[in-house]
Amino acid sequence: MLKQFAYRSIQLATVLFLLSLLTFILMKLAPGDPVLAIARASDGSLSQTEQAELRESLGLKRPVYEQYGSWLSQIVRLDWGKSLISNRSVWDLLAERLPATVSLAVGAMLALVLISFPLGVLAAKFEGRLPDAFSRTIALLGASVPSFWLALLLIYAFAYRLNWLPAMGHGSLLHLILPSLTLGFVMAPEYIRLLRAGLLEAFAQEYVRAARSRGLAEWRITSRHALRAALIPIVAVSGISLGALMAGSVVTESLFGWPGLGGMAIEAIRLRDYPVVQGYVLFCGVFFLVANWLSDIGVAALDPRTRLIRRRDE
Repeated sequence: MLKQFAYRSIQLATVLFLLSLLTFILMKLAPGDPVLAIARASDGSLSQTEQAELRESLGLKRPVYEQYGSWLSQIVRLDWGKSLISNRSVWDLLAERLPATVSLAVGAMLALVLISFPLGVLAAKFEGRLPDAFSRTIALLGASVPSFWLALLLIYAFAYRLNWLPAMGHGSLLHLILPSLTLGFVMAPEYIRLLRAGLLEAFAQEYVRAARSRGLAEWRITSRHALRAALIPIVAVSGISLGALMAGSVVTESLFGWPGLGGMAIEAIRLRDYPVVQGYVLFCGVFFLVANWLSDIGVAALDPRTRLIRRRDE
């Protein structure tokens, strides 16, 4: 256990260092001037002298490696700095936007489960028949349709034509339905294919045939025996999906006017607000790794063989 914890800690530190370095370099290479962005945000103009003084106070005149080293030393002390535009703590900005992004991620995962599990089970139970063809068609559509196009289609159908759901905004469960469906439907194909393949493999195993020979109900065989084995690869990739939802739902948040971390990151990139962008990237990196660790724990709980392998390694 200690060996695994030490390995994970080193992995986390390495990934965060590389993420911070890459983000810092890309922001420095991007066109634009943060001092001019600050001037525009304050609805005023700055003279050349004032601009020079502001660059000096922000440390923008120092060599790049010194700027990065100063920022990295702050990160080690858990001080993620302040926004160049609003002068608010990066921690406060992240905490303010985090609940909206978490609620969207939870809604998208719920939509993913409601779409992929019934279709995956039907495809496996009726292999080669109409339900299987229907499930594979839905999976093909989900893999082919861009998320922004699907979002616009759902807005047109359910908000504009039928007037059942709000098109944009945040504040109630109704506002959560369309963006959750968009993200859930786009991610569902991978889970439908994994569940179908896992169930078909499980149905061919000896223990399933033995359960059928004992006269167990088919629903019990599927839910208690086959599904447990089929869930192992799904749980393994769920951490990646959850991390992608937290970090990669920028387009969906923008289309639906969702006040999450993605919109904050886009605005910070536009204004060259370096501390906010770097804080966002680091936060997403930490969340992505933690989500993958949790999925590894879930795989170990479903598959005892992984626990035995780890014990031998230790």
